[in-house]
Amino acid sequence: MSPRSPSVNEELRRRSRERLLQATVELVGERGYEATTLGDIADRAGAARGLVSYYFPGKRQLLQSAVHRLMHRTLEAGLEREPRTEDGRERLARAVDAILGLAHDEPLLMRTHMAGILQAEGFVQCPEQQRLAELLRDTVVRYGSTDVDRDYPLLRALLMGTVVALLIPGAPMPLGTLRAELFQRYGLDWKLGVPPDDTPPDGTCRGRLID
Repeated sequence: MSPRSPSVNEELRRRSRERLLQATVELVGERGYEATTLGDIADRAGAARGLVSYYFPGKRQLLQSAVHRLMHRTLEAGLEREPRTEDGRERLARAVDAILGLAHDEPLLMRTHMAGILQAEGFVQCPEQQRLAELLRDTVVRYGSTDVDRDYPLLRALLMGTVVALLIPGAPMPLGTLRAELFQRYGLDWKLGVPPDDTPPDGTCRGRLID
């Protein structure tokens, strides 16, 4: 049997890494962070335990990469859903709804992710985080930003703060109220994106943050 080519080996490594990321999202979403071990993740992914350590220095870094991958995939699907559009305001609305929708649908996973970010390690610089950042930056550009280096971090911070407010144990804010606040800041009509109701909680959103 002839040895595998470098391209085949690279594809096999990519698939193994993808399986580990997917298994992490599934298990942490089901059991929580503490109840999920690296061995559990390897078993769910059908991979050797040592392969986890080969790709990731620890469980916290693995989780951040896994959630960033999920966020990127969710955001991409929301932006590119039919009917396709190049309208910057509609795309920003879809981006907001994609991130808030993910927090709403996966509260345990996203709460664990946000708690990890607030620890000493902060953001993990990984390919998944970079792809997510690129997609959000592109959304800001299409919205009409004239200073992406200022407006992209601001959008990211606003989304993170909104997700935290949505997930606070015992005192979560309503999704509609948080969405209305973000839409008002960016001057987005409530009917853009995927509105949860016919009208915003506090009336029509208006105003524009980026000129």
